[in-house]
Amino acid sequence: MAIDNPSSGPPPPALRSPARALLPQVLSALLVGVLASLLFLGIEWVSEEFEHVLWHTLPDALGIGGFSVFWTIVMLTATGIAVGLVVWKVPGHAGPDPSETGLGGAPLAPAVVPGLLLAGTLTLAGGVSLGPENPIIAANVALAYWLGRKAAPAAPGAFWVVLASAATIGALFGTPVAAALVISEALTQQPDAKTSLWDRLFAPLIAAGAGSMTTALLAHPTFDMSLPELTDPGWGDLLASMVVATAAALFGLLCCYGLPHVHRAFQRLRHPMLMIPVGGVVLGLLGALGGSLTLFKGLEQVKELTENIGSYSSGELAKMAVVKLAALLVAASCGFVGGRIFPAVFIGVAFGMFTQALVPEIHPAVAVSSGVLGVLLATTRQGWVSLFVAAVLSSSPSMLSLLCLASLPAWLVVTGRPQLELDQSGSALH
Repeated sequence: MAIDNPSSGPPPPALRSPARALLPQVLSALLVGVLASLLFLGIEWVSEEFEHVLWHTLPDALGIGGFSVFWTIVMLTATGIAVGLVVWKVPGHAGPDPSETGLGGAPLAPAVVPGLLLAGTLTLAGGVSLGPENPIIAANVALAYWLGRKAAPAAPGAFWVVLASAATIGALFGTPVAAALVISEALTQQPDAKTSLWDRLFAPLIAAGAGSMTTALLAHPTFDMSLPELTDPGWGDLLASMVVATAAALFGLLCCYGLPHVHRAFQRLRHPMLMIPVGGVVLGLLGALGGSLTLFKGLEQVKELTENIGSYSSGELAKMAVVKLAALLVAASCGFVGGRIFPAVFIGVAFGMFTQALVPEIHPAVAVSSGVLGVLLATTRQGWVSLFVAAVLSSSPSMLSLLCLASLPAWLVVTGRPQLELDQSGSALH
């Protein structure tokens, strides 16, 4: 995660101060944490209600199957038209090209936020294979930076950026641990020998804790996939974990290598009312091919997958992994607004279950967690978050040591390779 410092000065002086100077940051961090979580929960609620109308109430009223081939193609195309209209007509055009944005970046102007959130909500509700993280983080950062600079002009802009980023990541994952890992990784790129790392993490951890607690109290999120627990890992489990994670990383890299080419193809259409609706048509066809589990951001669909381990053939799982990978590639290329972590988790789970279907001797927790680890390393380049998500999905403490070792060969495969993000010239970041 890159945390851009909107001001050109050194790290915030307040973060270099002793305890008596850190205490005033508590209130700001708590407020940002709670408000960031409430915005996230609000968007999630609206998108889920709208999703229910689009995929259940409306087709039932028309006497059409909600996830039939016809309705899937119609809904994804209509979603492309709706998001295209937002990008074309709404002030701010829903922010910069989504293919050129990651988790973080410089704060957007407040006027961009309504269009960004509207486009993100339509994307989530319409079944597009993208998650909420990128637009939610961008919106919270923009609002926190704008309001924070008005309320406390003396505080550096980077202070509000870090608070909003940490708070939103905490809210998204339901725990401040993920935020601490991401922010600490970013802070290592901004060394400051005079400041303790924990001093610099003090306010972001409070914001992340407030965000995650607000989410936990109001929404009760869970990443528990009900996988069988790995109680006594052996050398065979370690070997399987390393092989599956490395193979999954190679599979995830296909999306990264394809992004510049697919993005360039959509850019030839030149107008959002062509690029995004055409992308919607392609996503509709992919959804019709892969089935309803390959639609949407993927978190609920992952739970359905893992609850039915052994019920899918290797061919069915391979098809779902390939279709979801293609859907993520198209959605990230044509202009839909959304994040890539949650769809990447689905791809990793499907890939891991595919390997377990091929080799039943692999423990399901090893196969699924290692698959998620490899795909996330390839598509996010966030080492700590990849480890965290993979370990949380397994709910097995003994998996953590396996995953730490499995991440090493997988990281050797992905480091220095194209990322799932482009620069302003349309070339892949490395």
